[in-house]
Amino acid sequence: MNPPATTSHRQLSLTFKRFFASNKSSGIVLIVCTLVSLLLANSPWGDTYQALWHRQLLGMSVEHWINDGLMAIFFLMVGLELEREMYNGELSDFRNALLPIFAAVGGICVPALLHFSLNAGSPTQGGIGIPMATDIAFALGVLALLGSRVPASLKIFLTALAVIDDLCAIVVIALFYTNTLSMVYLAGALAVFGVLVCMNRFARVMALAPYLIGGALMWVLMLKSGIHATIAGVLLAFAIPFSAREDDQQSPSHRLEHALHVPTAFVILPLFALANTGIIIAAGWTEQLASPNSLGIFAGLMLGKPIGIFLFSFAAVSFGVCRLPLDLGWRHVLGAGMLGGIGFTMSIFITNLAFAGQASDITASKITILLASLSAGGCGFVWLKFFGPHLPTDTDPDSVDYAVSASR
Repeated sequence: MNPPATTSHRQLSLTFKRFFASNKSSGIVLIVCTLVSLLLANSPWGDTYQALWHRQLLGMSVEHWINDGLMAIFFLMVGLELEREMYNGELSDFRNALLPIFAAVGGICVPALLHFSLNAGSPTQGGIGIPMATDIAFALGVLALLGSRVPASLKIFLTALAVIDDLCAIVVIALFYTNTLSMVYLAGALAVFGVLVCMNRFARVMALAPYLIGGALMWVLMLKSGIHATIAGVLLAFAIPFSAREDDQQSPSHRLEHALHVPTAFVILPLFALANTGIIIAAGWTEQLASPNSLGIFAGLMLGKPIGIFLFSFAAVSFGVCRLPLDLGWRHVLGAGMLGGIGFTMSIFITNLAFAGQASDITASKITILLASLSAGGCGFVWLKFFGPHLPTDTDPDSVDYAVSASR
């Protein structure tokens, strides 16, 4: 006879609540910045607006500084969030972690397969990574607008899924979007990373300044190595000391993550949106939406994401690998899959790498990303608004009940 499943009661951490709340407002700010950027780019001041981002500053354009410099801080934030999830969040328990891991894998593979099926062997095959990514700020921002209409565990599930998704996107960037590689500079960057890890593990240096200085040096070396410099942000996150205790005010990682919430959400990501969505809508732009690349991106985000996330999650649960949190239903997983189709920041980021120097492909891809992300966000919001109310077992909107022992 199978033993009954038991449950454990866990409160959402203060760090998670701050992270989640900041994304609610950040999503709104990103939408406003995108609209402003589009209007300015297609106004009489369009040329001046475009020239602003291409102005040279210390050997690189302003746009380059934002995409390679400021976005490294964004990836540092992603790395810190991933580390928190691994130590005391959804990913800290292997069995709990399996569900968002399977969901993320499905949300990566199916969109990539759809794009590849339409672009294999063509000049736009390199865009395969574009529909693989999920925008954390936008996806969580839309979910936050639903408030208490959805279970608290759905917020954690989508956060873990999006963080794993972005981690995979970072790996894809490092492996497949590196044109030239200098082993000398790469070795130097890894050496700096090794020193920082030793400072953490053996010397137990708890001050943030040495890590931030080392991180800046690692960024420069990574930039010169040919691998995208934002990877340095993720490596730095895992070199900084982290406390396994939730909301530990003495933890350097905790303090840095807390300090980065506001500037990342309200300065870095809005600047990225302003610099990268100044798209000139020329005559005949709708014809570009029928290209294999555009169709692959749209299908990947709108169909591939929800299908992949739902099917891989369903398969994992059906085969007994993991199980759903007790307050989630499959309708919630499907809704999360729809929100996973909001690519925006990460998809635009990969577009710039995939089609570097190919202005027409970049423009068409960005227009498609905006349309697909808007459609995915709208569909996910409406679906969860009508089909995402709390289940009877979800009695406390600030707690999560997980099954911690499955039938054997």
